[in-house]
Amino acid sequence: MQTQMRKIPVTVVTGFLGSGKTTLLRHILQHAGGLRVAVIVNEFGELGIDGEILKGCGIGCDDEGRETEGQLYELSNGCLCCTVQEEFFPVMEALVERREQIDHVLIETSGLALPKPLVQAFNWPAIKNSFTVDAVVTVVDGPAVASGQFAENPVAVDAMRKADPNLDHESPLHELFEDQLSAADLVILNKTDLLDDARQAAVEATIREDIPAQVKVVRAQNARLDLHALLGLESASEETIHLRHDHHGSAEGSDDPDHHDHHHDDFDSVVVTAQAPSREAMIAALQRVVEQHTIYRVKGFAALPDAPMRLVIQGVGRRFDSYFDRRWRADEQQREARASRFVMIGEDLEQPVLQRALDEALRAHAQRT
Repeated sequence: MQTQMRKIPVTVVTGFLGSGKTTLLRHILQHAGGLRVAVIVNEFGELGIDGEILKGCGIGCDDEGRETEGQLYELSNGCLCCTVQEEFFPVMEALVERREQIDHVLIETSGLALPKPLVQAFNWPAIKNSFTVDAVVTVVDGPAVASGQFAENPVAVDAMRKADPNLDHESPLHELFEDQLSAADLVILNKTDLLDDARQAAVEATIREDIPAQVKVVRAQNARLDLHALLGLESASEETIHLRHDHHGSAEGSDDPDHHDHHHDDFDSVVVTAQAPSREAMIAALQRVVEQHTIYRVKGFAALPDAPMRLVIQGVGRRFDSYFDRRWRADEQQREARASRFVMIGEDLEQPVLQRALDEALRAHAQRT
């Protein structure tokens, strides 16, 4: 009876595009130490990159690497904060049916999601009786905030921002960033290896302006933290989330749990493909495309010639990193196409234009070398 009555703790991981949410989830899963974790991944856009990356560390797979049902739930083409009732509730119902097999739930929101409506959904009777929000963890890209904005936008001019501090607040991105911070029970100041002590302190001071006094800010490199600092916080966030300020409205006072003034009309997500001649050429070409368009986030996989491993390439603004995560699947049952494909998220993006720009950038790089 005690097992049936216990509430399953849920950690909601939020943060803007490229802050390190997926990296944090990979770290938790790799150090779970036998903790039975269910993961819900919500992505903005049609290419399920985050889900694929998490499968690379075993979630949603059996001991031989084959995909299994029930551990990883991918919700794409719909922001959880906007589709709480349609997308989120059925998944939670499915988890209730498996509650004896689950110790903890991790939810990675889209980088454009508002955490408050999602957390408020945990007050619905059908969810409240079985789950509690252990904590809302907001991941912050330290270097991006240090540059004057939370997503490194290559078209923004820092001198203009400094001349007019109101510029930051004219952007819907800044309001989204503030809403993600205001809902936090814990803030991870990530990528501190790219900042000196003075800039780290300045970024933390900026963060402090938008979070409750009791919320801790912890500093991290590559989202590596002791799991005791992340799980078991027992915040019961659903009980106090209505007290948190937000710019975009909420479910309060409305019969519609998805009612709030938050739209993704300002953001576009497109998928481009490529023939990647090398790691260096692929990253250089992507950087060139980013410099020419308003792109906040690039994420995808590259198939390099003669390389048996899949290369993950991620970019925030003009900063890119890459690593090999697993072998391309070649067995008959799970054979996958060795293809290079990337999702680009930003403003005023058109797929044919970006595809053409990427092709031209790869050709230009080949000519130079």
